[in-house]
Amino acid sequence: MPPTLASLVHHSALKLTVRAGEDRLDVPVRWAHVSELADPVPYMEGGELLLITALKLDAEDPEAMRRYVKRLAGAGVVGLGFAVGVNYDDVPEALVDAARQEGLPLLEVPRRTPFLAISKAVSAAIAADQYRAVTAGFAAQRELTRRTLTDGPEGLLAALAAQVDGWAALYDASGAVVASAPEWAGRRAARLTADVQRLRERPAPASSVVGGAGNTGHSENADRVELHSLGTSRRPRAALAVGTAAALGTAERYAVHSAIALLTLTTERSRSLHEAGLRIDAAVLRMLLAGEPDHARTVAGDLYGGLLDAPFRVIVAESGAARNRGPTAAHTAAGTGGDPGGDPLGTLGSLAEAAESAAARAGEAVLAVPDGERLVVLATDGGAAVAACVEHASALEAARPAAEPLAGGDEESLVVGVSAPSGPIAASAAYKQAQQALSVARRRGRVCVEHEHVAAGSVLPLLADDAVRAFADGLLRALRDHDATGRGDLVASVRAWLSRHGQWDAAAADLGVHRHTLRYRMRRVEEILGRSLDDPDVRMELWLALKATAPE
Repeated sequence: MPPTLASLVHHSALKLTVRAGEDRLDVPVRWAHVSELADPVPYMEGGELLLITALKLDAEDPEAMRRYVKRLAGAGVVGLGFAVGVNYDDVPEALVDAARQEGLPLLEVPRRTPFLAISKAVSAAIAADQYRAVTAGFAAQRELTRRTLTDGPEGLLAALAAQVDGWAALYDASGAVVASAPEWAGRRAARLTADVQRLRERPAPASSVVGGAGNTGHSENADRVELHSLGTSRRPRAALAVGTAAALGTAERYAVHSAIALLTLTTERSRSLHEAGLRIDAAVLRMLLAGEPDHARTVAGDLYGGLLDAPFRVIVAESGAARNRGPTAAHTAAGTGGDPGGDPLGTLGSLAEAAESAAARAGEAVLAVPDGERLVVLATDGGAAVAACVEHASALEAARPAAEPLAGGDEESLVVGVSAPSGPIAASAAYKQAQQALSVARRRGRVCVEHEHVAAGSVLPLLADDAVRAFADGLLRALRDHDATGRGDLVASVRAWLSRHGQWDAAAADLGVHRHTLRYRMRRVEEILGRSLDDPDVRMELWLALKATAPE
């Protein structure tokens, strides 16, 4: 502990006597300062023991002493030391009364005790306290390191909570509580998720202090909580919360800084290890898509638990950057690895974090492979990772204004396709399903589409493609050119005949012409197109061409 007025009074070599403020001697002393100025307040910082001989003071004037002592107390001076036997043989009663009135401790300093001795005693006590704090900090560092090596982050949090006499909690990248100590701290930590998410938006390293009602046992008390980001990348990978009843001391600060360093080491993989992991993930995915599940299992070992043996889903996500550049090598599964789109903190990075965080909390394995401006995810069917991906996409779609279509040129936009449940032997088919669902989502202006839901909508929105429209215009151009001459209405006749499934009378009635007229027109259609309407493929292509070119 830092020196206090009480420790100075009990110092046998100083021989100090308390003349006022006996009930406030437990106040810490930051420094001992000598000043004979009539107003030393401008030079005070607070926490000082002021030593005087009253060389320039009328210490026997009650009004002057009341003003003097009042200013000292207001400036945060914690005590006043008055040397007797210099200018006054005894401490003047006017000064004693003023000190008692303000509650300011007043110490009588005997003539044989020089002020320098008091300053040295305060300085030595402060140095000893700092040495104890540093020593305790190193001891805490050793204990935290030992607990981390033996018990992991949970052991570290328990040791840290004991060191600061409070609680500690660890959060993942999404702001969810991963571990806490003591056990009750999880409830308190969970209330700070929004604060952790705000901290995560700031470049690392970052910290903040929040307050509020916290559970420190069986009663609600106010606590002070420090939040610290963890990780070396621009966006933190995790966060640490430390809750205490008061501001941290020097020893506690050492312990917190040690915990931050240790947790950063345990939560942040080195770049080379991370890249090696990505290469393994990409290799396993390539083997699965190549129809070699046994080789994939051999390479994966125990990395993905039972993921490769249980039904899983393939999720393919694409950022706006990929749509801007069109089809690339990224569209071949797991081509290069690396950060998605060169922007690991963008839309694909956020989706990967959501999947991996949810899987970690649920104890699931997940395989997430960045692939250019795409992200390929293998996750357990019905598991937390798949649900997290769908929820993440749904949240993005809900946040978009209802009248605003999906912006294909927006670098921050996201499109997600989810396959049907599959197994390792059919991973390639599942990947194609996810690609198909992604394509449908892009055409429908949706953020996420699951393959099972592809057939739930109409096929007509899929025709809204320049290539399809070009084909339709080419197929119908000769018929429209014929109609433009005024020699008939072949396009309308084809539409009516197809809509009536080839029923001549019904189609002719719709057109208001005789059925023989309609038959003649349809023969002309066959002559112009050079194709038979008896061919179902021809009828299908004509119908789709009419739909693709129909006015909206």
